[in-house]
Amino acid sequence: MSETLENLSSETRQFPPPADLAANANVKADAYEEAAADRLAFWAKQAERLAWAKPWDQILDWSNPPFAKWFVGGELNIAYNCVDRHVEAGNGDKVAIHWEGEPGDTRTVTYSDLLKLVSQAANTLTDLGVTAGDRVMIYMPMIPEAAVAMLACARIGATHSVVFGGFSVDALATRIDDADAKVVITADGGYRRGKPSALKPTVDEAVARTGRIEHVLVVRRTGQEVEWTDKDKWWHETVEQASPTHEAQAFDSEHPLFILYTSGTTGKPKGILHTTGGYLTQTSYTHHAVFDLKADTDVYWCTADIGWVTGHSYIVYGPLSNGATQVMYEGTPDTPDRGRFWQIVDKYKVSILYTAPTLIRTMMKWGDDIPAKYDLSSLRVLGSVGEPINPEAWIWYREHVGRERTPIVDTWWQTETGAIMISPLPGVTAAKPGSAMTALPGIGADVIDDQAQSVPNGGGGFLVLTEPWPSMLRTIWGDDQRFIDTYWSRFDGYYFAGDGAKKDADGALWLLGRVDDVMLVSGHNISTTEVESALVSHPSVAEAAVVGATDPTTGQAIVAFTIPRGNVDTAGDAGEALIKDLRNHVAKTLGPIAKPRQIMLVAELPKTRSGKIMRRLLRDVAENRSLGDVTTLQDSTVMDLISSGLKTAKPED
Repeated sequence: MSETLENLSSETRQFPPPADLAANANVKADAYEEAAADRLAFWAKQAERLAWAKPWDQILDWSNPPFAKWFVGGELNIAYNCVDRHVEAGNGDKVAIHWEGEPGDTRTVTYSDLLKLVSQAANTLTDLGVTAGDRVMIYMPMIPEAAVAMLACARIGATHSVVFGGFSVDALATRIDDADAKVVITADGGYRRGKPSALKPTVDEAVARTGRIEHVLVVRRTGQEVEWTDKDKWWHETVEQASPTHEAQAFDSEHPLFILYTSGTTGKPKGILHTTGGYLTQTSYTHHAVFDLKADTDVYWCTADIGWVTGHSYIVYGPLSNGATQVMYEGTPDTPDRGRFWQIVDKYKVSILYTAPTLIRTMMKWGDDIPAKYDLSSLRVLGSVGEPINPEAWIWYREHVGRERTPIVDTWWQTETGAIMISPLPGVTAAKPGSAMTALPGIGADVIDDQAQSVPNGGGGFLVLTEPWPSMLRTIWGDDQRFIDTYWSRFDGYYFAGDGAKKDADGALWLLGRVDDVMLVSGHNISTTEVESALVSHPSVAEAAVVGATDPTTGQAIVAFTIPRGNVDTAGDAGEALIKDLRNHVAKTLGPIAKPRQIMLVAELPKTRSGKIMRRLLRDVAENRSLGDVTTLQDSTVMDLISSGLKTAKPED
């Protein structure tokens, strides 16, 4: 990649915070000044929001970079901070989790209920021989027991590793081996798209393959028939019969909390290690600050799965440490119909909603009329996470979900960062559609060029983090050198994880996706994200994915896969006319250099189960290659659909 990314698009719309929210915001503008004056003192103040069994001796030890230690010498217990202290404060009857099963069954879990369950699970794990420092794998559907399992591990100092409940036998087995785990916690299955989806057979095969696992703890969720071995134990026959009393022991601030394997890795899995005190400090603070959580009145819903880092930080540890009441939903957004999410928002009076751009664009494709059927007046803050959000999807989210009154916090962070790093603050920031805006107080971020020089406003390049932060990954499990090589070797002294970004004329930050997804067209570095945003800004387009394909003239050419909105006619000449119109629209929006060589109208895009578009497979289609590995796709038939049903047009010029 040459010196900078082209900065092709501009966005002038701005949306200041509602006056009442700004007046009562948890975090106001002075937080930036406070953190700039003394960054470490700022983070120490945020750490004091937690209950520490032993105070720390040193805020940050950065004597051996890139290996950080935060709150050195301090001791605490995460489960105590997320559960016990709320009960001790008299809030035991407060709802912690409103759980909604996909078939419509529900449970209400109070903080007292949660304390009992976590204590019982901690006692059971101890009885099974799990001690502090041991690793426990969790492979579960979105049921309350998933959060209980994580908290029970944290309570006894066992390091948990959650594997998304849709991953294959091979994915689970390699993670068990890499972590050297001794126990798996799972369920017979979960509900997905209206029917039971089995989990236990995958666990059985993975356990048989690795030979490491001593016990398998199984929650009965669906009642499916399951094979049974002498390693298996039912949750209801062990955990629910165990003593409900368990005293939480404090652990060192740097005690390993969890290993989370990043998705999409090839070869040996990459286990991201997070520790205790710094991680909880930043997840708790950012949940409080970015979502403006009022624990007494808000109902919060993060739609992620606990198999992803978003579920760790913003379903389990962040919200529960703040005493939040939250919704947890087991199923898919279109079961039994496409209004299910909005029905849940109305049912539980959700006031803070945190979801992914992929889902927002899917809702756009389904039509404005669906959210319009619901009240949604309880919503006061909307959040976005997972990838850059197109300005038009941002506007749609604000207009049709937020009813033009809610701030949107577009958050940038990663599995590796542990917590939100760049985001608007809902009571402070005049947000621009599609921009993550600025680093949070206490976070150092910049956009630099190939020579590690900060780019001026209006320039693009590589997003780096310039200072250590409390929730940062400590290493890659079992491979310190890979940790250094992967994140710290490209630019001396800076953390770089592969994302491109630009600064606009005002210095606001815009994420441009993975640097791997930058196209070099006739000597110009063009981000797929900007071209996708230009396509989605056309009224006929719901979603788009763009790739670079080899071209004899320009080196790479832009190829777009575009999903039209539901009411758009694409038959015959209408489809040809739409393709021509879209090519011209991109050229007009971004300039002639960004005009796609080819646009294909498709019904779906290939996505992983976390909602990320697999551009690698689209590049295979664009270059007429045989398809690569499709095992991580949410729906492997999508590629057949794309290959067989393409409506495509070669350029006429």
